[in-house]
Amino acid sequence: MRHANSKIWFITGISSGIGKALAEAVIDKHDFVIGTFRNEQQVDDFNAEYAGEAFALQLDVTNSDDIARAFHTINTMFGRIDVLVNNAGFGFAGAIEETSIEESRAIMEANFFGALQITQAALPLMRAQKSGHIIQISSQAGFKAGPGFGVYNASKFALEGFSEALAMEVANLGIKVVLVELGLFRTNFAGSSFKNAANQIDDYKNSAGAFRRAIPRINGTQESDPLKAADAIIQIAYTDKPPLRLALGKSAVAAITGKLQQVQKELDENMELTLSVGFV
Repeated sequence: MRHANSKIWFITGISSGIGKALAEAVIDKHDFVIGTFRNEQQVDDFNAEYAGEAFALQLDVTNSDDIARAFHTINTMFGRIDVLVNNAGFGFAGAIEETSIEESRAIMEANFFGALQITQAALPLMRAQKSGHIIQISSQAGFKAGPGFGVYNASKFALEGFSEALAMEVANLGIKVVLVELGLFRTNFAGSSFKNAANQIDDYKNSAGAFRRAIPRINGTQESDPLKAADAIIQIAYTDKPPLRLALGKSAVAAITGKLQQVQKELDENMELTLSVGFV
């Protein structure tokens, strides 16, 4: 039973993984979920199971018409969104040279432009409310790059860039922005939803190739629990002063700490040259 003061969540990509775990946890909390699937049958099944507790829409985040229709429905039926979670997207492995422009565009459309368009569509509602949390599902790979993950890194770096600016733009409007930087979670991210570059070049077999071979080996053995991630995200949605970045998982802490230390070390070691470019 939905409480009178419950929040309305809009979560993209709830068919599996973090999205599915979060949607179920939110429903258990008696908040209301508006969730998206790309498959019509999944929409029908979800709406039959959770009538009165949640509502599913068919939406492909790469389709602008789908997004417009979804927000027309949300405005008509609900009139508000308290928590937006941009979760939909996919993983991809391939060296930069191996990855075609078509593959690169597909990654950016799903992981960056989809989240951007949905954020833009939600902002008028949140500005009118003078409240709301925008939670962007990012990754340790949105902070630190690695061989074989470069175009995926680019998509998440782009998500982080616009979200960091957005947080400053809406700070005085009652809207909070949080980047959730996931480590290794036991979801299907490294399974059937993961994609690889069609082209593979032998010279990269020990860099990007090693990463590509490692992905299926870690599937099902990742260190972190998606149910606990869902609980952490719910906590953040009920926080008035959330962090801009929330790392989740030991691997995320290790990756982010390593990158910060590397950047500081290079800045310190090259400070004389860095400051040599000013007018005397």
